Amino acid sequence: MSYFNVRVYGLLINADNQVLISDEQSGGRVFTKFPGGGLELGEGLIDALKREFMEECYAEVEVLDHIYTTDFYEKSSFNDSQILSIYYIVKELKPLELDFKTVPFDFEGDSLQSFRWTDLKDLKVTDVTFKTDQKVVELLLHKNI
Repeated sequence: MSYFNVRVYGLLINADNQVLISDEQSGGRVFTKFPGGGLELGEGLIDALKREFMEECYAEVEVLDHIYTTDFYEKSSFNDSQILSIYYIVKELKPLELDFKTVPFDFEGDSLQSFRWTDLKDLKVTDVTFKTDQKVVELLLHKNI
């Protein structure tokens, strides 16, 4: 049985023109993506994105602009669902208080997630794992957002 899996992600760009990316391990895989996650039943996109930033980054964000919605078929890497991802530009309401890493997958203790700032001028499509995130990186690199 196939179904849709709706995901919502935030691009947080700081004053130093760096974008926040998340390194994670789940389902026996390691991957790099933008902060965010799955929409829960009965939840709106903006509320879901704010919840995800609270859960992952312990941060309140303001959602500024919609920048991209998946416009091609993408099968989940974890199950038989079709992924539909929606991306927004977000702004933190207070400085993030995370232990930012400089090396990918630098997990601490039981945590299977870590965060890094990546300079937009150095950002490459291959810096993120999933096809839709890679499309968003292309948009960022070509200043289409």
